Amino acid sequence: MDPELSRNLIQRVCVGDILRRRANAMPNATALVEKRHDSIFRCTYKALNDKMNQFVYAVRNAGLKKGDRVGLLGLNSTEYVIALFGGAKGGIVAVPINPGLNPADIVYIINHAKIKMLLVDDMLFHLLEEIKSGLPAGVKIIAIPATGQPLPSDTARFADFIGGFPTSEVEDVIIEDRDTFEILYTSGTTAKPKGVVVSHLSVFIASLSTVIEFKLPPRATSTMLLPIFHCAQQTTTAATLHLGGTAVIFRGFDPTQVLDTIEREAIEVISCLPPMYRALLDHPRIETTNLTSVKVCSYAMTPMDQRTLENAIRVFSKAEFMLGTGQTEFFPSTNTFKNAWQLTKKGNYWGESTLTVDTAVMDNNGRLLPPGEVGEIVWRGPAAMTEYLDNPEATAENRQFGWHHSGDIGFFDEDGQLAFVDRKKDIIKTGGENVPSIKVERVILADPRVASVAVVGLPHPRWIECVTAFVVPVKDVDLTEQDILAICAQELGRFEVPKKVFIVNELPTTSTGKLRKNVLRDQHKDIYTKEFGSGGHSA
Repeated sequence: MDPELSRNLIQRVCVGDILRRRANAMPNATALVEKRHDSIFRCTYKALNDKMNQFVYAVRNAGLKKGDRVGLLGLNSTEYVIALFGGAKGGIVAVPINPGLNPADIVYIINHAKIKMLLVDDMLFHLLEEIKSGLPAGVKIIAIPATGQPLPSDTARFADFIGGFPTSEVEDVIIEDRDTFEILYTSGTTAKPKGVVVSHLSVFIASLSTVIEFKLPPRATSTMLLPIFHCAQQTTTAATLHLGGTAVIFRGFDPTQVLDTIEREAIEVISCLPPMYRALLDHPRIETTNLTSVKVCSYAMTPMDQRTLENAIRVFSKAEFMLGTGQTEFFPSTNTFKNAWQLTKKGNYWGESTLTVDTAVMDNNGRLLPPGEVGEIVWRGPAAMTEYLDNPEATAENRQFGWHHSGDIGFFDEDGQLAFVDRKKDIIKTGGENVPSIKVERVILADPRVASVAVVGLPHPRWIECVTAFVVPVKDVDLTEQDILAICAQELGRFEVPKKVFIVNELPTTSTGKLRKNVLRDQHKDIYTKEFGSGGHSA
């Protein structure tokens, strides 16, 4: 054997090797559980690892080699896991694509990443038809047959694509620590999506850190409820597989299905967005479902209001609650707000650094700030991205002063806990004052009549921006603008109270639950300028 290959096989860090190790140690243990066509499908570690190896050989047979990119356009599925983690063994780079993006952005990603093969969930064949004309010549389409819909004539079924290829380990390719595992694309809410180049080392370190920080039980059973195309779910799933646990796959969020599955599979680790917890808590069967198996409840993305948090801690009485934060560019979690502080510290806390991350707060000149002073949250650690794909200017801007810049504003409190103030771009500048949008949102969310809220600054010719709230009420509840203004007047400074409140049926979000505040700002940018210009009140 070539000495360099031999060295690499002995010491390499490869995400795909997580499954090989578990398959060798516990071949018959259940790795994945997925419900399809009213049947429960269970996949052992040996079967999963075998299919991962077959996927590599099949992709090679189709002409791809180390460094080539395979696009993954789908919902959560066993095939998605096989392709994501399996391709890594052969140095094939995964490009997970958010199916909630508009077709133009999907086409942009496929071309920007130079994708040579595209896996498409059969539930998204309608989307495939919309993007086909923009695909590069020669892209091979593989179908994930999750629902059993008829396949287009020019696609191959996943099982047929990998069938007949060897299940033996792929050990003929050198994979270095910082070789690319995947390219994740940002949501592109203000510009074209940016390709975040993620290394094997980043994912490996972040997933092992999650095992420790989240106190995952050995052989834990965890939910794959958040979309696997997002780094947050990838981390939890990789951590579960490190432990020889079982990942229970959900193709979407249905509160009834989630409660049924928690009880049936004795799920121990739940990863949800706060709105998902609210939906579970509002379900009529929440008090009668056996939830005693749940030991860890993690959440992220948006604030968990105090009312929901207190109720969730009561209902999931055997579980520790944990907020995990991070971002696509710095594989999560970077910070955890742990169970001990959940009810004692009020506000939007991110907590303390995880084991492999340094966290600091920096001013605009690169000076690190002491506790109590507000600045940009910055990080250091091995989970940082390699670069933005083909964008050296953005990469350099992200790394000023020798730290990774998050674009978030915060401060350390007297206990060393990191408090999140707001996104830099979401701070509202009104009449010479800075108003964190998230502060106003927390006050409004505390009212039990409110399901969700987004607060933005909209242009005003006199005040620069006006605080404006968009509120979704709980179903069948009457809620008015005056109700919200009264709540805010009790808890906020006069300049922080919204000048207008819009009661709406829904808010624009990404498929991972992030509020698309840029959409609200764009759609309503003329509200105050028109009023001011026409002689109406000036807010």
